[in-house]
Amino acid sequence: MKRLRFLTLALALLAVVLPVRAQTPKPLQVVASFSILADMAREVAGDAAQVHSLVGANADAHVFEPTPADAQRLAKADLVIVNGLHFEGWIDRLVRASGYRGKVVAATQGIVPRRAGRGIDPHAWQSLAHAQRYVENIRAALVAAAPAQASAIDARAKAYSARIAELDARSRAAFDAIPRDQRRVVSTHDAFGYLGEAYGITFISPRSWNTDSEASAAGVAAVIRQVRLHQARALFVENITDRRSIERIAQETGAQVGGTLYSDALSAPGQGAATYLELMAHNVEAIATALRAAAAR
Repeated sequence: MKRLRFLTLALALLAVVLPVRAQTPKPLQVVASFSILADMAREVAGDAAQVHSLVGANADAHVFEPTPADAQRLAKADLVIVNGLHFEGWIDRLVRASGYRGKVVAATQGIVPRRAGRGIDPHAWQSLAHAQRYVENIRAALVAAAPAQASAIDARAKAYSARIAELDARSRAAFDAIPRDQRRVVSTHDAFGYLGEAYGITFISPRSWNTDSEASAAGVAAVIRQVRLHQARALFVENITDRRSIERIAQETGAQVGGTLYSDALSAPGQGAATYLELMAHNVEAIATALRAAAAR
């Protein structure tokens, strides 16, 4: 009799538990083009999605070459998120090769880009204000793909946006303490224009917005002239580029190398820029510290 009652109770519990499990939605399979976007998507999605980055940490999306495994991952995706602004020159070919027929979301939609002639600067994430638009575009895409989890996604996006706004305010205060005419920095390639516009920093670089070719001798020489003319205060290498051009500029001008900036990719875990907010906080602190030190010399 006791065994019968126990069996009845067990069956009753199964009847309650199984429907709940059946109703638990599977996480979306999201593919982001590079590590910074992937981190943003994870912050907004939480448990609603599994996010994979095509271009990983410390890797250069400008020269990325997709593999058959990347095409297979894309084919299985529910959503693809890209930067846009011609940053991923390889993405259209990869989408066609994979057979993916879902939505491709440009996280920069609605952002007015920096331009030079016909060229467009794709590095809009270097502005924390623009990052708010990234978050909103990602949020809207995730909600459209997983409407049953809209409230959780919305809450995470709101909290993440608040953290971005807080870092923006701290960053502005850090640079406001440095005279504007002393905010001149040399970087390996021209990836920090949006950061410069946001905080009144002049960036000088031997290479343009892309890194698909080495800095030319003429380009390096031009930067050396600009450093001497404008008395640039600090030089930085980047985690995705060769440091030789910066070292030559430092030797020729006497300017100090202030460390490493993270431009187009996150660092590996434990290296100080493993998330987007860590990356931006690192860059701001590194630049501000170098400029303060230069002003004190």
